[in-house]
Amino acid sequence: MLPAARPLLLVGGGKMGEALLAGWLRGGLGTDAAFVVEPDAARRSALVAAHGVTTVPDAADLPPTTRPGAVVLAVKPQVMDTALPGLRVLLDADTLVVSIAAGKPLALFERALGGSMGIVRAMPNTPAVVGRGVTVLCANGAATEAQRELAARLMAAVGATHWIEDEDLMHAVTAVSGSGPAYVFHLIEALAAAGAAAGLPQELATQLARGTVTGAGELAARSAEGADTLRANVTSPGGTTAAALEVLMVAEDGLTPLLTRAVAAAAARSRALA
Repeated sequence: MLPAARPLLLVGGGKMGEALLAGWLRGGLGTDAAFVVEPDAARRSALVAAHGVTTVPDAADLPPTTRPGAVVLAVKPQVMDTALPGLRVLLDADTLVVSIAAGKPLALFERALGGSMGIVRAMPNTPAVVGRGVTVLCANGAATEAQRELAARLMAAVGATHWIEDEDLMHAVTAVSGSGPAYVFHLIEALAAAGAAAGLPQELATQLARGTVTGAGELAARSAEGADTLRANVTSPGGTTAAALEVLMVAEDGLTPLLTRAVAAAAARSRALA
């Protein structure tokens, strides 16, 4: 994945950071070619035990000769401003910087690290922890084609990748795929509650809702047919599914207008936070 002479530096060893690290190691990255900066001692110990990589509490604790080929910033957005200054001494003009911090624009990293560096902003989502994530990437003008390819390979370790050229679209990406898993989890909750309201025992309703949503998602992932065709395949004219879809698809307060408003609200909030 990376030349042995240029190690990979992960800044932030939380759930998403660890998911990426595990994917890189599965993909052939050697444990001696990965460093992790993680201030929490318990997390450092867990990462060492699980993956055998070198961890340090601060970038200043890395060997002075460390010159990473790529740095992946997986810290929370609210601590990004404090994480960046200590990294500058480790970077050179060829270092790729990838940030997965929501709401932090490319311009912020260019100001902090230098506009001549190749910088890629990435928005993965939480299914990355099981290798089924979706990541959208956007690069600054200084990123070379080789750096874009490397960024895509790094994020492909946890799922599918897609590129956009207009960074402003990241607000919509955040609203759809970044926040989207929460919508699906709430669908499970809502479907279970509806089942209980229809008379099912709560535990059974929860199991049916969870299994139905995850099973339908897997079918959609494996099928070459579009979601509209898969939906039609389940819907017999005049049947029970058709009756439910009259509410979900035809009513003015149906699912599509509701989700449209929800995604618009999330995108607006993303712009406000940026």
